[in-house]
Amino acid sequence: MSNKLYVGGLPYSVTEGQLQEIFAAHGTVESAKVIADKFTGQSRGFGFVEMGSGGEARKAIDGLNGTQLEGRSLMVNEAKPMVKRDNDGGGRGDRNGGRNRW
Repeated sequence: MSNKLYVGGLPYSVTEGQLQEIFAAHGTVESAKVIADKFTGQSRGFGFVEMGSGGEARKAIDGLNGTQLEGRSLMVNEAKPMVKRDNDGGGRGDRNGGRNRW
């Protein structure tokens, strides 16, 4: 099992420090990242936590998946590998936003 976890259903007010504290009860937390909107900076309601080992990751999943945090139900599972997207920035057909610039 991988030691990187996906955490969904986070309250928008949760910080990376709080996320690390929550998972530290289940083992060594290598990193904790709350994903934020790149334009507004507001949390998108999910994040990633990297635990010290696969066993600690399993313990965190078993202990936290389905639990409540500030009225929201957490979804904790093994993170899937990031898939490289092969797009040109929005599906506009070409890199010039659909316009012929010359």
